[in-house]
Amino acid sequence: MNAALAATDGAPADALRAALAGLLDGLPPRQAAQAVDRLIASYRGRTPTGAPVLRDRADVAAYAAYRMPATFEAVRSALAALAAAAPEWRPASHTDLGGGTGAATWAVNATWEGRRPVTVLDWAEPALALGRELAGHFAPLAETTWRRARIGTGLEVPPAELVTLSYVLGELTDADRESAVRAAAGAGQAVVVVEPGTPEGYARILQARAQLIGAGFHLAAPCPHAADCPIVPGTDWCHFSVRLSRTSLHRQVKGGTLAYEDEKFSYVAATRFPVDPVGARVVRKPQIRKGQVLLDLCEREPGLRRRTVTKRQGPLYRAARDIDWGDGWPPGEQPGEE
Repeated sequence: MNAALAATDGAPADALRAALAGLLDGLPPRQAAQAVDRLIASYRGRTPTGAPVLRDRADVAAYAAYRMPATFEAVRSALAALAAAAPEWRPASHTDLGGGTGAATWAVNATWEGRRPVTVLDWAEPALALGRELAGHFAPLAETTWRRARIGTGLEVPPAELVTLSYVLGELTDADRESAVRAAAGAGQAVVVVEPGTPEGYARILQARAQLIGAGFHLAAPCPHAADCPIVPGTDWCHFSVRLSRTSLHRQVKGGTLAYEDEKFSYVAATRFPVDPVGARVVRKPQIRKGQVLLDLCEREPGLRRRTVTKRQGPLYRAARDIDWGDGWPPGEQPGEE
């Protein structure tokens, strides 16, 4: 880490990139790459662990270099959907469960700028130590509390207006997973859960979604309704994608020839206060064809529907050409909508 890097108030994405820049100084590239390969296998695996996945400084440095930018962008995307459903709300405090090196804390600040009390709970002390080090280079996060805690049964979560759980449920047993979501619901006015965009990650999101609804929460995103998910189990899964640039640091730990990568993720955002969810959500990448755009939507009247927007629909067609996977639809009341 570049010790000369001073704490700044700049844009969180830029500040995070700068804080990560010297992270692997002194760590042999082969060791970093091996750590990344093992961590990817752990995070994509289906067997929960009884111990922290991040075991030492080498693990944590490799994880932060490879995963923090992707986690940051995925969580920021989920938070943006929450912010759109509750435009007048902004969290005055934040607790991150299983936050590791703190990517979600950076994403929260990117969504709602400013300082607020922040607490990160994780069971891996090396992750907390590095998270504290990185946050020390970004003034709004410099006073974050980093506390060791086992995420699961018996967890005590400090009350906060926003509680996040990102990329952690897959590490837990069924009992600990249920306890973690219950603790989040008991502590937060808003809860955001993010998991990998895999069938297994989506299944965990569905379980968290059901728990939050059962606890009296309103769904803010991505779902436009609180009914059962209309996707038939085993046929598909609800997930989204965000694109991020690959840096030289990323290539150092994992290689790759493309200048970007796409992070697939599933999520649910829910609140104890009323929200205004979208009328429909684009749940697949829009298909742009000559004179028309095909949109696959999950709609407020529960169900999946493919909508064709044609050139003759003017403003709505132009909006459809600019719409992204995961966005709400329609962009506003438009004449000529079918």
